[in-house]
Amino acid sequence: MGRIIGIDLGTTNSCVAVMEGGSVRVIENAEGDRTTPSIVAFGKDGEVIVGASAKRQSVTNPKNTFYAVKRLIGRKFTDAEVKKDLHMVPFGIIAADNGDAWVQTSDAKRMAPPEISAKVLMKMKKTAEDYLGEAVTEAVITVPAYFNDSQRQATKDAGRIAGLDVKRIINEPTAAALAYGLDKSGGKDRKIAVYDLGGGTFDVSVIEIAEIDGEKQFEVLSTNGDTFLGGEDFDMRVIDFLVEEFKKEQGIDLKQDPLALQRLKDAAERAKIELSSLQQTDVN
Repeated sequence: MGRIIGIDLGTTNSCVAVMEGGSVRVIENAEGDRTTPSIVAFGKDGEVIVGASAKRQSVTNPKNTFYAVKRLIGRKFTDAEVKKDLHMVPFGIIAADNGDAWVQTSDAKRMAPPEISAKVLMKMKKTAEDYLGEAVTEAVITVPAYFNDSQRQATKDAGRIAGLDVKRIINEPTAAALAYGLDKSGGKDRKIAVYDLGGGTFDVSVIEIAEIDGEKQFEVLSTNGDTFLGGEDFDMRVIDFLVEEFKKEQGIDLKQDPLALQRLKDAAERAKIELSSLQQTDVN
């Protein structure tokens, strides 16, 4: 029987892990990183590029580079969250025949979000297979606690497209509680709050940990949050500031230029990271 892998399919980054000798091993990708950007790009010759290499070429290929697609998965084009995204990304977002939100390349090729997410999952699968030296066909994937049935099903569909039998979809706060060993700690039944500030969302979940028949059971009692408050949104605030400053000085609106917007996004993300440890930084 093959190994089951665990995948954190994130808005901005994804990672894959496997159990080894009773503990979890997060697997490094081909670039030596434990996380892989959840970015998929399509080259001129139809080549599919995933991860760090997709991120690197995004500046010159913004209309065919898809990121933060997790925000669209299982959603209708008319959803308020999708309308917000329309003005934030350089690539096309369109309505499918059934009303779902799909993405579109510069040559009008249309794809459902699970198809894009599947490319990221394929990369995670390959990362695990390269490390384990064997084929991987089964996985557990985490999703936000607030994901509805259609979003959970769309995530399962992405796994199926990637060639994975998704054994279980686990709520991200439950996975966090397990990662911190809260299922192993003794004591009575209790309730905990898990805060999750990610690339696309910020949410809080109240989880009850109860012992039933000698086993710890996790139940998400309630969850709430903002699906547009995460690292991507911090970047957008920096971008908006830079756009306004440039407009004041040069009289040019950079938001009308997808190429310039992608360059700005890269610069804004770098500035945000630098400001985590510095008082100020320069963007040029």
